[in-house]
Amino acid sequence: MMQSSPLNLRRAIIWIGRLVLGGIFIYAGYSKAFLPNHIEAFKMLPPWGVQFVAHTLPFAEIVLGLLVLVGWRLRIWASLLTLIMLGFFVVVLRAYLLHMDINCGCFATPEPIGPRKVLEDAALSALALLMTYLAFVEARKPHPWSAPQPAQPSGLR
Repeated sequence: MMQSSPLNLRRAIIWIGRLVLGGIFIYAGYSKAFLPNHIEAFKMLPPWGVQFVAHTLPFAEIVLGLLVLVGWRLRIWASLLTLIMLGFFVVVLRAYLLHMDINCGCFATPEPIGPRKVLEDAALSALALLMTYLAFVEARKPHPWSAPQPAQPSGLR
């Protein structure tokens, strides 16, 4: 495509990332908000930390998912979403490497942590990283629809 085209690979990846990750965060937050949590099973937080995360994480995921879907201040919210996704990946990888026999409970369905779950979190983390990086790259460039028009020759007015 032409350089000034409003559609390019960077924007397509950002759009796909917004839809996929925003949708996943909304769904995951909603499913965790009304079901028992599995946070204590990871054995990483004291009891008060488990309670805090169990009560705030679902609603933070829903709000963050909505903000990423809308695209307002995308660089901020995509960065935060990426940090959370990387955190999820580290927690799941740690549980897998320590051979912890726990269910993730990420989407309201008990799913044992295994190689498939680790790869799934790795892929979503990679998509979040790529989307965030490309959002910063796109922000440096003028939008093709708002770019200044070339001056017309003075004899044609």
